[in-house]
Amino acid sequence: MKEVTIYTDGACSGNPGPGGWGAVLIYGDHHKEITGGERKTTNNRMELTAAIEALKRLKEPCRVKLHTDSAYMVNCFKQKWYENWEKRGWVNSRKAPVENKDLWQLLLKEVRRHDVEFVKVKGHSDVELNNRCDELARGAVPKD
Repeated sequence: MKEVTIYTDGACSGNPGPGGWGAVLIYGDHHKEITGGERKTTNNRMELTAAIEALKRLKEPCRVKLHTDSAYMVNCFKQKWYENWEKRGWVNSRKAPVENKDLWQLLLKEVRRHDVEFVKVKGHSDVELNNRCDELARGAVPKD
């Protein structure tokens, strides 16, 4: 399997509000930056979208180290929250519908296609590629 490193980030101006996402994909000497935005969204939706869009760009199953400052995303996979969500029909432990179910399902589809390790990075610190993703995400927030 090819080994790919991905950094992702999401941003929102207001929560909810206009938001953007950014990702950097690295394979060997190849670097690719991708970005996008939505007029009305949340920070968590942008974080999830960045990971989904990055993984969708991979043309074949890969071994991926996905770096994110989203504790929401990392905890879901490290603590396997999604297993209980699926067992309970996408209801959380409080018997409420899982927020962002649509995106979690898309992300799970991509994660299951690859061998993904989620790596938590500290946001707004000295992690160069995380900072670059933050710039991409903020730059993609719709202005009007």
